[in-house]
Amino acid sequence: MSVPAQATTSPAPVASAPGGEPDPRRWLALAVIAVAQLMVVLDGSIVTIALPHAQKALHISTANRQWVMTAYSLAFGSLLLLGGRIADFAGRKRAFVWGLIGFAAASGLGGFAPNSGLLFAARALQGLCAAVLAPAALSLITVTFTEEKERARAFGVYGGISGGGAAIGLIAGGLLTEYASWRWCLFVNVPIALVTAVAAVSVVRESRAEGKPSYDIPGALTVTGGLLALVYGFTRAAESGWGSVPTVSLLVASAVLLVAFVVIEMRTAAPLLPLRVVLDRTRGGAFGSSLFFGAALLAMFLFMTFYFQNTLGYSALRSGFAFLPFSAGIVFGAGLASQFMPRVGAKSPMIVGSAMAVVGLLLLTQVDLHTGYASHVLPAELLISIGMGLAFVPMSSVSLIGVAPHDAGVASALVNTTQQVGGSLGIALLNTIYATVVANYVKDHGSSPIDQAHAQISGYTTSFVWSAVFMAIALVIVVVLVRARKSDVVGTATPVHAG
Repeated sequence: MSVPAQATTSPAPVASAPGGEPDPRRWLALAVIAVAQLMVVLDGSIVTIALPHAQKALHISTANRQWVMTAYSLAFGSLLLLGGRIADFAGRKRAFVWGLIGFAAASGLGGFAPNSGLLFAARALQGLCAAVLAPAALSLITVTFTEEKERARAFGVYGGISGGGAAIGLIAGGLLTEYASWRWCLFVNVPIALVTAVAAVSVVRESRAEGKPSYDIPGALTVTGGLLALVYGFTRAAESGWGSVPTVSLLVASAVLLVAFVVIEMRTAAPLLPLRVVLDRTRGGAFGSSLFFGAALLAMFLFMTFYFQNTLGYSALRSGFAFLPFSAGIVFGAGLASQFMPRVGAKSPMIVGSAMAVVGLLLLTQVDLHTGYASHVLPAELLISIGMGLAFVPMSSVSLIGVAPHDAGVASALVNTTQQVGGSLGIALLNTIYATVVANYVKDHGSSPIDQAHAQISGYTTSFVWSAVFMAIALVIVVVLVRARKSDVVGTATPVHAG
């Protein structure tokens, strides 16, 4: 399950029927695009529920299990901006169709994976295809619906499908994992993607950006390589220690590559990420808080899934139902934010939402071997999820304040990019912390079954503490950096979903 933010791509010429009339098949096109988004959202929540079973089946170590999630989110987040450029210049329909075909192939590969390495590679390939598919889909909505009210309705349908898809994915993941196999949580994407691709060929109209194509390949390679080295460095720290040569070498390599990325973006004529977009104080605050939101919340989903299934003994299906209030809380919180923003502006909902999420994460630090779901887990879920909805709607709007029209696509996409990248880094780092805490507990207390169970609880609660710290950092960033007035956010809202 991903955090509720959705990128948009750069403004594009409209796709109209001959004579300037709106595309007569635009609502059919929306149905096709919505199905594709449903598939992507389903994939995220299904895989989360299936992860404990996949880990056991493929004998994935505790240190490496995070790659099932981070391989996808890292590829998706780091390549999203490049994917938007490819879709704009190569053709949005073409990118959409080939993204679907690639996603189907990657899902089939992951479903048949005989070992962890191939599963990780398949998840990364899914992320790469999603990085092309997602911006193409949203651009297609923008260019297909040219009338303001129709466009609002289209984005409303798109967001509703996304929010409902997350909940459906939780139940579908539980059903497939419990009554078929965790592999079917990946196989299910294949027919959906292929049928959608065939439908898109006939009902979606092609459009592309004008001008000479420009792709910042060096920027994409350095930022992806730098983030990959950082995540892998965190993983090696769980196995070899923070001071080991492999860990230090990877962290140094990451720093060098990320510095190189900044230098490239400063000097290239067509940067992947124009630094002027992030150096603005208010927009930078939105992106920074989104980064730490992703780090805290995606890691929380990982540990809650294992807590439900490995500690409380929930089945995969029951785990899916246990997460359902989270989806409802996001929708409720987003609705509140939409009502409050015109009255109080963007900053207040961001502060309140972030603070609620901190409190919810701190409540999770009190779980133990026999914690009641209704007494601890449910209140925490509701606090975190409503806080997420409250914070992310204005966060998406703040990211566009004062941005030039030609930078609007990049600024909007960065909310999703920072969320995915933050999630990758947070999962990798907190999984390393979890593995270290568990190993130290067993070393100090023994390795009996009850000791191992208490060791896992110690690992979960420590991870939730750090998740709360990340969320508190996001809150401080909002308080210190965001300077949005009520008048600044009028008309800047971007599509937000619970996906």
